[in-house]
Amino acid sequence: MAEAAEIQETTSASACRLSRLLTALLTGAALLFGLVQLPGAQPARAESAGSRQVDVSINTLTPVAPKPDDTLTVSGTVTNNGGSTVSDAHVGLRVGGQLNSRVDADEIGNRSPFSPGTDGSEIGKHTQKIDRLPPGTSREFSISLPAKDLDLSKDAVYQLGVSLSGHTADQGSERVLGIGRTLLPWQPSGIEGKKTQLTFLWPLISATHLTARTESDQQQTPIFPNDDLAAELAPGGRLQQLVSLGKGLHITWVIDPDLLATVEAMTKAYRVGGPDGKNTPGRGQAVAKQWLSQLQTAVAGDQVVALPFGDPDLASLAHHGKDVSGSLSHLQSATELASTTVDTILGVKPRTDFAWPVDGAVDSSVIDVATSAGSHNVIARSDSFRDHTSYTPTAARQIGSGNTAVVADARMSTGFQGDLVRAGEYSLAVQRFAAQSLLVNRQAPDNERSIVVAPQRMPTASQAQAMAAALAGISDGRWTQPRGLGDAAAAKPDPDANQQVPGSGSYPDRLREQELSTKAFQEIQKTQATLDGFKVILTSQDRVVTPFGSAIMREMSTSWRGNPKGAAEFRESVQSYLYGLTRRVELIKKSDVTLSGRSATIPMTVHNGLLQGIEGLHLVLESSQTNRLQIDRSQPVKINGGQNQSVKFETRANANGPVRVTARLYTDEGQPYGDPVLFTVHVTSITPMVLLVIAGGVLLLILAGLRIYIKRKRSAARTADGGGPGADGDGPASGGPDDGRPGQQPGDPAPDTGSHDTEPSGSGEKVER
Repeated sequence: MAEAAEIQETTSASACRLSRLLTALLTGAALLFGLVQLPGAQPARAESAGSRQVDVSINTLTPVAPKPDDTLTVSGTVTNNGGSTVSDAHVGLRVGGQLNSRVDADEIGNRSPFSPGTDGSEIGKHTQKIDRLPPGTSREFSISLPAKDLDLSKDAVYQLGVSLSGHTADQGSERVLGIGRTLLPWQPSGIEGKKTQLTFLWPLISATHLTARTESDQQQTPIFPNDDLAAELAPGGRLQQLVSLGKGLHITWVIDPDLLATVEAMTKAYRVGGPDGKNTPGRGQAVAKQWLSQLQTAVAGDQVVALPFGDPDLASLAHHGKDVSGSLSHLQSATELASTTVDTILGVKPRTDFAWPVDGAVDSSVIDVATSAGSHNVIARSDSFRDHTSYTPTAARQIGSGNTAVVADARMSTGFQGDLVRAGEYSLAVQRFAAQSLLVNRQAPDNERSIVVAPQRMPTASQAQAMAAALAGISDGRWTQPRGLGDAAAAKPDPDANQQVPGSGSYPDRLREQELSTKAFQEIQKTQATLDGFKVILTSQDRVVTPFGSAIMREMSTSWRGNPKGAAEFRESVQSYLYGLTRRVELIKKSDVTLSGRSATIPMTVHNGLLQGIEGLHLVLESSQTNRLQIDRSQPVKINGGQNQSVKFETRANANGPVRVTARLYTDEGQPYGDPVLFTVHVTSITPMVLLVIAGGVLLLILAGLRIYIKRKRSAARTADGGGPGADGDGPASGGPDDGRPGQQPGDPAPDTGSHDTEPSGSGEKVER
């Protein structure tokens, strides 16, 4: 499996290395033969073995790339790591051979024994005496000389050595006891060919410092987990150094808008959470204001590239998040928010069409995700796009569908990693960068090529200082010319460069192990679903959507790589805080209710503990036995901030007994909101007397109907026997004119006038609880 940190050698570099290896083997064999045959060989072996006794550290070399009329100054320290005192010693300079490949430059600086053949002879008249150097002690040195005294024959990159020579108790003659090496680019004037177009990315990115938590006030005062960011912004801090050093350099600023938003929040009142749960006032307002002001000045006239808000981990999204529904939508939102944030805070319209996967490591799925939100340029690295040319090709590669891979040079991009607090490592990183830039140019001086350098995302202060020193060292334009990232992406691609996107199996295992998991994206979507269900009831949605939307983007940040525990704790804190806010809108628990009539009103209380009003909710009561108790099902809920609302429901009881009732809030979309409230309604309004009255009324109705039926049967029988009413000769029935109704017969009961009351008993007492 290919690793992103591994740097592929070109074909010609490999051939050169093989040639040097064969030469070294032959030379070693000849030396071995000489040592066996020649009696005078023993001192040479002793000198080689003893040349590591003293450690020589080259701490500064100025200027980085001298010209003949410059004065070269080399300074550093010598330390005796051996067991015997060094006496009568001196420090001298040695110019070694020319470096023919970029691989050679990588190897300079490795601690190895002194070799007269490759380290060269000492430059006379430019030495510094060191009297005594006891074991474990160090001495400083500084040697200055006219650069022309180096007697360099042609334009090239040379090895420059600083050696300490002296005596020890076990060796009477003077010998080299230690040597340090660095690189010396030598290009006295402008090159005859074409200059290399150099693009250097200057990242302003930080870890996540802000959650969604705020004070419960109208200003929504943010609560920071800690005040660490203030230290980074203060003079000497990492971010302050990046801004101060970047000002005046020819660079492309690559900014995470979340950092700007966080610092901008610090310019106002903010609070810092404490371990005991007590929040204290933040103290970084002054440094935050100063930093933003300095940044606005520093970026003036430079190209600014804005990453998606929060710097989302594109590879994690590609490998674990894209299959979780809704995850990719956050990338689109983060890209849209990026431009607005940078423009608002810095007053600069940034480029938002660049994506930067971690360490420039890409595969086909990472490219697909990176370009899905409109970023048609992907910043990759040459240890992902492996070339097989004899030179370093132009960075731009056309990878299909109108997308471009901007392939940064891996050697130069990784040259400022490591502990550069140590002066020796710092100086070597600066010289190696300058040397590599010249070697790239000399590979194909007649071809104008565009080279991009994309260093680590969050350089330390010392790493940033080394980056600035290296750029300043080659800023006179003898072999490089600065270029913005946009121009680098638009450069004409080299036809011989690799334009094939690496397959999924090529992604580095060590980087894959650091990615956010599928579970992490599921938890992120759970928080988003909670937010979606909460915002629909709010009258001022921005007070919640803005801080929590930003926090969700921060949950996908690349800064969580290598810190899974911190990432999980951050996600949990955001989710729990949001859930706590949703619980501030709730139904007040209800005690059991007793109904003393056939109909009554049941009141329910809804509490709004938020500062803003709520709407878009309905309260629904459901009876578990509708044959006993019927309830009006739904009532709208609209409450101002910090208030309660009483909602009343009309009920109708049909039978005695306990009935379980469920009260629950629903959104207008029909989604349940919050937890239900359960209580019991005891129906006791249907008493025995009421039941007896109801039964009597029913019986009267039945009897009246039976009487009418019998009367009509008799009338029909008489009509059939006598030809109709009055057939017995008596004429119409007495009691009034014939109105078309059968006459009343003697002995018959009085006619039904409908005067009996058959309605149920009146309503019982209404009880409100």
